[in-house]
Amino acid sequence: MVILLKKLPIPISGLMLGLAALGNLVGNFSSLFKIVLGNISALIFILLVLKIVMFPKAIKEGLNNPVITGIMATFPMSMMLLSTYIKPYSSIFAFSLWIFGLILISLLIIYFTKKYMFKFNIKNVFASYFVLYIGIVVGSVTAPAYNLYNIGRFIFWYGFIVYLPLIPLVIYRYSIIKEVPEAVKPIIIIFAAPASLLLAGYISSFTEKNLFIIVFLAIIALIMTLYCLLQMPKLLRLKFYPSYSAYTFPFVISAIAMNMIDNYLVSIGKGISILKYIGNFQILWAIVIVIYVLLGYINYMIREVRLENKIEAKRIRAN
Repeated sequence: MVILLKKLPIPISGLMLGLAALGNLVGNFSSLFKIVLGNISALIFILLVLKIVMFPKAIKEGLNNPVITGIMATFPMSMMLLSTYIKPYSSIFAFSLWIFGLILISLLIIYFTKKYMFKFNIKNVFASYFVLYIGIVVGSVTAPAYNLYNIGRFIFWYGFIVYLPLIPLVIYRYSIIKEVPEAVKPIIIIFAAPASLLLAGYISSFTEKNLFIIVFLAIIALIMTLYCLLQMPKLLRLKFYPSYSAYTFPFVISAIAMNMIDNYLVSIGKGISILKYIGNFQILWAIVIVIYVLLGYINYMIREVRLENKIEAKRIRAN
């Protein structure tokens, strides 16, 4: 177990988030599937908590890496999502977990801004900036579970205002500066997440909705998701890296947002039939990619643990 925790990559929190979100996505179709996905996500959460306790140095090292620090935001994001799984059984514990997740991601934003934005270096900019600064909008998606619509709306506007200037900054980094190490190339898929997350947060926390905002975010979300889908053939040819977890939540939240748009437009009598087909495709793709990454992580961890055991055995024999 110690070796497992030692070798457990921090970016697996992205997979944890993807699993929790996928459980909510498919919950209407299969409660069993939702329970299974939620339990796997919770297991990863427990393992990461144990890693933090037993190997705090690994977390400190991660905080000195702008990519890892950004991805760390998926941990409190997962806390907020998983709290909705717990709420039917213990509303007090669930709310406490939600609040703690909200505080934790807020502290991460402050830390990251002070460390990396005040000492700005364009080469430190990656798509993980979207996770860090926009990921808190998970609070807008989950706030209605605790009747905190005002907080949900406030978080949405924060995310929306921050997202707009980040778009050209991150695009400039990838299209002009380039020089992206292979191990972090998968995180470009995070481009698909922010607009869709904002869309899901807006529809969830606002009772009176502005159709212009929905259409505006939907167009950006569709463009970003299509771009990311076109990147997948070449990205899947890369060897497995922990950053593969970036393939999960962005496609899941895109599917969630698309289906929320479809349901909303139908409810106001402005349904667009093609949206249903797009949404169904996105659900299927999200399920496939999350399972693919999960299996990839299982295989990766088995290899890493076996390798560490062999190294430990040689060390023992040498002594």
